[in-house]
Amino acid sequence: MGIRKYIGTKKFYKMVLAIAVPIMIQNGISQFVSVLDNLMVGRLGTEQMSGVAIANQLIFIYNLALFGGLSGAGIFGAQFAGKGDNDGIRNVFRFKIYIALTVLAVGFTVLCFFDEHLIKLFLHESEGGGDLELTLKYGHEYIRILLWGLAPFALAQMYATSLREVGETKKPMVASLIAVITNLVLNYILIFGKLGITAMGARGAALATVISRFVELAIIAYWSHTHIDKVPFFKGVYKSVKVPRTLGIDIAKQGIPLLFNEVLWAMGMTTLTQCYSLRGLPVVAATNICYTISNLFSVIFLALGSTIGIVVGNLLGAGKLDEAVDTDRKMIAFSTFSCLLVGGLLAATSGIIPQLYNTSDEVRRLAGTFIIIGAVAMPVDAFCNACYFTLRSGGRTKITMIFDSGYTWLVMIPITAIFAYLTDMPIVTLYIVSYLPQIPKGIAGFCLVKSGKWIKNLVDD
Repeated sequence: MGIRKYIGTKKFYKMVLAIAVPIMIQNGISQFVSVLDNLMVGRLGTEQMSGVAIANQLIFIYNLALFGGLSGAGIFGAQFAGKGDNDGIRNVFRFKIYIALTVLAVGFTVLCFFDEHLIKLFLHESEGGGDLELTLKYGHEYIRILLWGLAPFALAQMYATSLREVGETKKPMVASLIAVITNLVLNYILIFGKLGITAMGARGAALATVISRFVELAIIAYWSHTHIDKVPFFKGVYKSVKVPRTLGIDIAKQGIPLLFNEVLWAMGMTTLTQCYSLRGLPVVAATNICYTISNLFSVIFLALGSTIGIVVGNLLGAGKLDEAVDTDRKMIAFSTFSCLLVGGLLAATSGIIPQLYNTSDEVRRLAGTFIIIGAVAMPVDAFCNACYFTLRSGGRTKITMIFDSGYTWLVMIPITAIFAYLTDMPIVTLYIVSYLPQIPKGIAGFCLVKSGKWIKNLVDD
């Protein structure tokens, strides 16, 4: 078979893209607005941009914790969908309610009472750095407003993930599109003070985000409960909040490792950023610009990874194990090679986007260099991401946890921290060093996927 076993038919790619493209569009629009949001705040100066960037690093942990918890339940949702079991999907959704409320309670408490202490971890004096006290003030104000958006975001994700698991990817996309347009318009009005409204700066960006979260929830919940013919599992979903004991235990067994994995991984990425921040506030601002732009291009492989979880999960739930293996192999290849092109496009922006920010030449130069490094690493990131979703689709969440967050904390962070804290290594060299462990991680992912230990039907009974 040779290389042919990695290449699908026209029908195959049409099927994959039918699921992946709406997710790409939804995430792409969100990230594009995030870029514009970032640019608007960036026009206010380095301190406001850095304060918001640090605050978003903390919110990022909450978002990933929610994603991890819902993903554990989503493994069963996708497999129940492949089996055509609406009662099973309905019970999975009910379990998601408990997950969302738990993550919300913990996230709100931590961000409400410890936000200033956490923000200070990223603030370090450096030659040519900005005003650290002012940066802390902006970050604190931003989080205080954004706290009100945690609940609607959690509820919207409950609906969106369940719709995607049954193949309804367009409706979450539409809800997200309307929400981000709302966010964009309100950003312009509130940040800069248009239409007679007093300019709010970074606080305006936070308020716009909160309002857009409520808009997204209203749209997606309304559609779900008024189109029972298309999503019958929502019928009577709130008549009871009971979940069959056996199913609840099974979901918890799969979901708890994923929840901890996402929290640990997000904390790991935040810790890496904190290591970079030892080189000064300009580095914080530069990494913020880099992450914002890189995330826009990363939606390609992230969407394809989510599609692997849905398609392969459906096939495993339907008992089509051989087809699941063949499909997974072709989707991993598609995701990896697509990002060779996407990485090239990302590198092409490295000298353009940073110039749009109202910041120092040093920050712009560093941001451009960081973007190029991320672009070179993107195909490897895509492959690792595809392996992650493959392992997850069959419920191998403990192995997934070791492969993802375990590797981050046991390998990537120690290497980066040693050079960050114990040497005077220049930030660009440090940034490259922190990326190098992704190569052996990709090799490990290849071996785990090839072993076939992830090929498992979880809902056969």
